[in-house]
Amino acid sequence: MNWKQIIVIGAVFALCAYLFRQPVKGLVKPKVAKQGNGVVSDSKPAAKNVTVSDVSAPAKTAIGAALSATINDLENQLKNAATDADKLNLEKKLARQWDDDNQPAPAAFYYQAAAQKDNTFDDWLSAGNRFNDAFKSTSDTSVQPAFISNAIGAFKNAVKLKPDNLDAKTGLGVAYVNQTSLGIPDPDGGSPMQGIMILLDVVKKDPNNRNANLNLGLFAMKSGQFDKAVARFKKMVEQKPEIEPYFYLAESYRQLGMKKEAVDAYQKCKQMIPDPIIDRKIDQYIKELKN
Repeated sequence: MNWKQIIVIGAVFALCAYLFRQPVKGLVKPKVAKQGNGVVSDSKPAAKNVTVSDVSAPAKTAIGAALSATINDLENQLKNAATDADKLNLEKKLARQWDDDNQPAPAAFYYQAAAQKDNTFDDWLSAGNRFNDAFKSTSDTSVQPAFISNAIGAFKNAVKLKPDNLDAKTGLGVAYVNQTSLGIPDPDGGSPMQGIMILLDVVKKDPNNRNANLNLGLFAMKSGQFDKAVARFKKMVEQKPEIEPYFYLAESYRQLGMKKEAVDAYQKCKQMIPDPIIDRKIDQYIKELKN
């Protein structure tokens, strides 16, 4: 197993642990608080202007000095680029390099910068996907609103260029649900239900769409509808056995009290990624279920 697989699997476990620490994100109306004058208002996260520099610094710490050296070199070239064509080329190189280093937040900003220059569908789609990934992989509430608003903007631009593209629609649906989970209103009326309806429309047109089915399953988990989540994840692993849907399937079974099924699904995870660290973590979950 290579280091990228380890990062992916570690992120799955971290995400699932984070998932169950949270309220029903995306499907619960934000709490309201009374102000001093007695007026009730929705509580919203404080707005923050997040830049590529803000997210690059912690990302460099995460990847270490050796990999950061390549990034630093490209950044210096970008600062000294003389023409718009050179800047665009370097922004795309930085986006791809951050992708290779499994750091979606800085990659997202560079894909966005490239898209703002050449307005291509692929760059807008990549920017939206990375912003969604960045939201998913962080618990830092100070940057989450920026990730989601940028994701929605990117996907809207992608949909304008290719109105029937299911990847762009799926990303927009996911971003709408995540946006409203933070209590952020959308000027165009985006809502959790609108996001869910977009995803349901995607799977109606493409029943095997992995990203739409995965997120519908996750949103079902967040809303406590574990039976619906099981149906989504079972369908996914029947089509293509993968670690992430198998892990969420196990968690959904566990929440339903279906211990045998949960243990079987956890065992599948072990078989798919034979790694001592992951094995020990899964064995801990299995032990808890058998006690």
